[in-house]
Amino acid sequence: MSIVYRSNPEPFNDLANTLKAIAHPQRLCIVKTLCEKGESNVTEMQHCLSEAQATVSQHLSKLKAAGIIVGNRNGTNVYYSIRNDKVEHLIKSIVQNLDI
Repeated sequence: MSIVYRSNPEPFNDLANTLKAIAHPQRLCIVKTLCEKGESNVTEMQHCLSEAQATVSQHLSKLKAAGIIVGNRNGTNVYYSIRNDKVEHLIKSIVQNLDI
């Protein structure tokens, strides 16, 4: 199925917004990690990224606002996971041939 931009720009806008949201090294690392692990909380990501909890939380907020991730509360912890299979496929496609 071919999509013509002039008649239907919405898919392009959605993809551009997704790419903008993950176009930061730390957010890309977060999404890649969630693709690999399935889910993670802020504390686990904080240790992985060697960043302050507030910094990780800010990145998670941006990813959540973009509809890329979702958080599920379990007691006092919030576990984040990829919300959209298309995003997971996109990330896996991007990083599969990279040694990261």
